[in-house]
Amino acid sequence: MEPEQVDIAVIGAGISGIAAAKFYLDVHPDCKLAIVEKDQSVGGVWNSERVFDTFYTQSPWGTWEYTYMAMPRPPDADMYNSSFKAKYTSQYLESFIDRCVHAGKRPREPIQCGFDVQKVTKEDGVWTISGRDQSGEHRKLKSPKLIVASGLTSVPKMPSLPGQEKFQNPIVHQKDFGKSDVLFSSASRRVTVLGAAKSAADLVYDCVKAGKAVTWIVRRTGTGPGVFVPSPSRRSALASYLAATLRLVATLTPSLFNSHSWWNRFLHCSQIGMRLLKKVWNDIDRKVLADGDFDGRGEVAMKNGFEKLKPHSPIIWQNQGAGPINRPDFWHAIAMNVQMGKIPADAILCGTGWVPSLNFFDHDQLAKLGLPQPIGTYPAEEAAMWRALEQDAEQAVLDRFPILANPPKHYREPVTHTSYRLYNSIAPLHDDSIVFVGHVMIANYFHLAECQAIWATAYLNGNIKLPPLEDRRKTVALFVAWCRRRYLSIGDRGHWLASEQRTYTDRLVDRLGLSSHRRF
Repeated sequence: MEPEQVDIAVIGAGISGIAAAKFYLDVHPDCKLAIVEKDQSVGGVWNSERVFDTFYTQSPWGTWEYTYMAMPRPPDADMYNSSFKAKYTSQYLESFIDRCVHAGKRPREPIQCGFDVQKVTKEDGVWTISGRDQSGEHRKLKSPKLIVASGLTSVPKMPSLPGQEKFQNPIVHQKDFGKSDVLFSSASRRVTVLGAAKSAADLVYDCVKAGKAVTWIVRRTGTGPGVFVPSPSRRSALASYLAATLRLVATLTPSLFNSHSWWNRFLHCSQIGMRLLKKVWNDIDRKVLADGDFDGRGEVAMKNGFEKLKPHSPIIWQNQGAGPINRPDFWHAIAMNVQMGKIPADAILCGTGWVPSLNFFDHDQLAKLGLPQPIGTYPAEEAAMWRALEQDAEQAVLDRFPILANPPKHYREPVTHTSYRLYNSIAPLHDDSIVFVGHVMIANYFHLAECQAIWATAYLNGNIKLPPLEDRRKTVALFVAWCRRRYLSIGDRGHWLASEQRTYTDRLVDRLGLSSHRRF
């Protein structure tokens, strides 16, 4: 089959891929655009194949939508505080791509679902995307421009389990939980859940409510249990996950994207300011620990080992990740019904996270594009250059945020891969024909997706005046050094922006010469 020629190709039809394609078509309504998506439906982690009835959003209704189209309010029965069942996000995204029209075309028309991208190469200025379609046929697309929106939650990170080959029962990653029968099968009476973060907690809760005998295993050689905070509501804005989207709260964190105002200098460089910040975050920690009540839930909880779920690091450092609680009886159900230990299992559920969906690039391309790759495969000369730049940048970070020089005692995961090194977390340093959107961890992907789509389109059009290469390298090195100091082990990946929702996107918009309609 002859390769399909297009003007621009998009890999991934999740929140970021849809937004990037939509805005590019707004600017270029007559272009030939193609979107390839591995799954059979759009939405990425929110597609209809992956959601299940007890899967809830982590952002409140009213903020979890594109600005182009409001999301209808879900029924009260399917909401907890401001969070709501994920199936409404799936329905919203399906409706969105059907309702938007560009030059008489709908965004759904260029989407090719079931297209598994296996290899991406570039020759003579043209990208070739090779893969198999849903019928198993080899397919190729050729395009001078490429948007990679494959995301951070597409490829499961599966643990290596000794004796796994002898275990004849289901081993299911969270990605496939929605279409598995573990909850409903009488053969899966005893379920073991692996993992420490929000996704593992959701799996544990669902199995408890389904009447399973549940064991939750959090490895000792890790960053510890996740931090779980009250679901976003007007009454608990500061202590909720919504706090990550407030500009006011952003000033209370040592964020690289905050302005160099007198207020930020006072908070982060003066002794009085740092004591004030310490008190604020200590109060939040106390509220989170009090909500969990890890040592005070009685004999049954103590026997189950419930106290082992106490976070190992203060919430401000995010070393173990965080997420909202979407059920009023969450902690009680876990404390009374879940054992922290080792028992026989009829099924193993893995809430063990993800690896970036970049396996269609070879090692040389990963290095050239500034993408994560095994440290042993990275060119020695490039590695030496980045070490020098990041060492200089680290001192600048510590001068601006002295608190980052003294992190709490914590576990540091072994570093096996290089960090993301993209300018503005979107653009490679040496190729202006490709961009990466949705490759940062942030609270609200709808807001992120729209801002990145605007910046990426302007960049691909050649409408952004970039600083010299050496300055861009220093900017990237500063971000990587800050990320490692700010977010500890998780920060080594170079893509963590848990508390930078507004300030990061504000910077993208500001650099385009646009104004953000700031409300808070």
